[in-house]
Amino acid sequence: QVQLVESGGGLVQAGGSLRLSCAASGYSFRSYGMGWFRQAPGKEREFVACISVSGRQTDYRDSLKGRFTISRDSAKNTVYLQMNSLRPEDTAVYYCARKVINGRLTATTPAEYDYWGQGTQVTVSS
Repeated sequence: QVQLVESGGGLVQAGGSLRLSCAASGYSFRSYGMGWFRQAPGKEREFVACISVSGRQTDYRDSLKGRFTISRDSAKNTVYLQMNSLRPEDTAVYYCARKVINGRLTATTPAEYDYWGQGTQVTVSS
């Protein structure tokens, strides 16, 4: 069965960095795009970043461009999210997800993802 397991979250001071990992199993990782979303308490889940099957196309939430970087390693069946210059407003549970195959290289809405991890908490202190 499809499994996505996030890791790398934690508590960090403002201005610090974290790298999240999402280990995928149970399917052909090389055939699917991947994405990261986040959800803060009392807020809706929002798009963070996505990456195409090849890794050559990426897309980011506008407010995160320049601070966050998504990448993938198909040899390890893992997608990463490098987060730099973290801010208290980045505090949230971060989820990775598998993008459905629909002819689009990237996707920014939750409806275009069919499997989700359990999430990893990121807390940024001021």
